Amino acid sequence: MQLFHQAVDTLEHYIWSFGPSVAGESIPFIVIALLGTGLFLTVRLRFLQFRGLLHGFAVTSGRYDDPTEPGDVSHFQALTTALSATVGIGNIAGVAIAIHFGGPGALFWMWMTAVLGMATKYTEVTLAQRYRVIETDDSDKDVRYGTVSGGPMYYIERGLGPAWKPLGVFFATSLILTSFLTGNGVQANTVADVLAAEFGIATWMTGLVTSTIVFLVIVGGISRIGRVTSILAPLMATVYVSAALIVLAFHYQLVLPTLALIVQEAFNPSAGVAGTGAGLFVTTMMWGVRRGLFSNEGGMGSAPIAHSAARTDEPVSEGVVALLEPFIDTIVICSMTGLVLLVTGVWNEPVPTQLALSSGDITYESRHSSETVVTTITVQNGSPDADSTVQLAWHDVAVDRFFLDPDHREPFTGVIEIENQVAVAADGETYEQLYGMAVENGAPLTALAFQRGLAPLGPWGHYIVILSVLLFAISTAISWSYYGDRCANYLLGARAILPYKILFILMHFAGAIFAFSTVWTLGDVALGLVTFPNLIALVLLSGSVSQLTRSYFERKPWLSKSRN
Repeated sequence: MQLFHQAVDTLEHYIWSFGPSVAGESIPFIVIALLGTGLFLTVRLRFLQFRGLLHGFAVTSGRYDDPTEPGDVSHFQALTTALSATVGIGNIAGVAIAIHFGGPGALFWMWMTAVLGMATKYTEVTLAQRYRVIETDDSDKDVRYGTVSGGPMYYIERGLGPAWKPLGVFFATSLILTSFLTGNGVQANTVADVLAAEFGIATWMTGLVTSTIVFLVIVGGISRIGRVTSILAPLMATVYVSAALIVLAFHYQLVLPTLALIVQEAFNPSAGVAGTGAGLFVTTMMWGVRRGLFSNEGGMGSAPIAHSAARTDEPVSEGVVALLEPFIDTIVICSMTGLVLLVTGVWNEPVPTQLALSSGDITYESRHSSETVVTTITVQNGSPDADSTVQLAWHDVAVDRFFLDPDHREPFTGVIEIENQVAVAADGETYEQLYGMAVENGAPLTALAFQRGLAPLGPWGHYIVILSVLLFAISTAISWSYYGDRCANYLLGARAILPYKILFILMHFAGAIFAFSTVWTLGDVALGLVTFPNLIALVLLSGSVSQLTRSYFERKPWLSKSRN
């Protein structure tokens, strides 16, 4: 297991940390690739994300829909399916993680990732529509397998030529891995953890229920997925954003100063809450881009698979629908989360916390360099020994005092055994958990922010986050199952779809019951693996997208389809 963790950490380093050094700070290649590709496409398409935004809303409304055109779902259903995959745990936990490690300025870089990601998303979806494969009419065709297949693996092979097929195979294989982890295991694990912490529900029970729900939807294929997500995505976004707006209304006097703080901290960050190097510009930017990609998936190549199924004969018409995704996901929903975290003040405030010593949230950080291997931390009357070379940290933030009770009335005296993950008191009593003031992170931090922000209405604000986590996670898993489904179909044909779905459900259940301490890191590794081949194709095929765009807006084919 230790070798596995080391391998994951090494991959994560080369994908998300390795890169050229500027002024002594390393800028990861993936950050350069994502922002560089987004900027290149923005300029080449003449800032289409701004010019085409209103047209995207018009197409999504169904005003120009034609049910006789090829495809499996409407423009709106394709958008909601893709949004159901992108609007998920990243909007709740991911924003909190970005601010925790990168500071308030990380939210600004999430915005920049979204703005540039709008051009990237437009490009990849337009290409997916252009090079998708449509099954010929067949009365015996099982609708559960869909009639349309598309995505980066198809525009890599068909757009760049057969010689590029190995890159398409690599992408499809990596995206299947991503669908099991990022789009499935992470979602199930977060739901199970939240429900276990709040209501004491066994993780296997949660996993069984959510696995069953996901199975009943995905077994019906893209048509059923589209119908479910067209209801679920707007519902969950409305509930979450409405609650956030109420919090901001209660703290209206802090909104403008907070926005100013975000911009200031983006370029001149102060000391962060946690993490080595916090307070550095590159650290803040990296966490913003990293969590921005996880949230809106711009440049990753997943959403084009859903948009390929849209009923249209104009690739650009679906491209302008797709550019709405990063706008809705990051500019709107992630901003709501970030502002609530900042205006309520919980993002850097220690709160009473139960410290389970076996939790993956606990780390042991070195205070100074030493060759001595430390296996225990001595604690006297609640305070760690000042001469100890290591300190216990919760979410990478050191805990200064330890207690035996939740009310912090009984200071702990004894030793914390690092390897055994227990605390042994002076009288020999053993404890598997202690209590102290600690800074929260992830979904629990966002739940705390909503609980405090909605306190004038009652002590139930955190239930909004719990409900959102449940809805977001299930909808994300449903949509991601289709992404992996299409990749399995590309690699092995229709015979691979059912086995894939069975493995997907099993992975969902496993994600709920096992505590994956490296699950977020694994997700980031998988994201990076699928991103690079997709970005290569987008740059090489950008000329084709530019021509399609120019032709579409010159011809204005939507005018002949308007219902007005």
